Amino acid sequence: MPIVLTLTEGVLPEDKEAIAIERIVQSFLRHHGLTGNSVMTPNVTSHVNVLPKGKTYAGGTPVEGAWIETRTPSFALAERAVQIAFFGEATEILHELSGGMLPKDRIWSEGLHAVDGTWNLGGTARSNAELGEAAAAG
Repeated sequence: MPIVLTLTEGVLPEDKEAIAIERIVQSFLRHHGLTGNSVMTPNVTSHVNVLPKGKTYAGGTPVEGAWIETRTPSFALAERAVQIAFFGEATEILHELSGGMLPKDRIWSEGLHAVDGTWNLGGTARSNAELGEAAAAG
């Protein structure tokens, strides 16, 4: 379940990027009741894209900001309370790690749901039901 963090260069100190990812992933796991789950924890993956100033936009105009994108099975981030809590906390994490310099209105997020059966764990494509079974075993 990838979490992609895209940043305009300089909105977070470089030494805070890994901290941001760790805290956002832990937030995602906690809000889904999966903290410490031996199957799901290593499968919540992430990467950071840092783009040069002048290469990120809002409304067609260059802007410095941050974007959080999740790609999950349809049962993840399905409850409104979880959506509000997770994306709200992720926004707070980035705002805090920027030293308050990255305004919250320059942090955007979205959640994408994948087609059932397309999750590859351990070299095997898994359905939502199979993922649920694997998570329950973890």
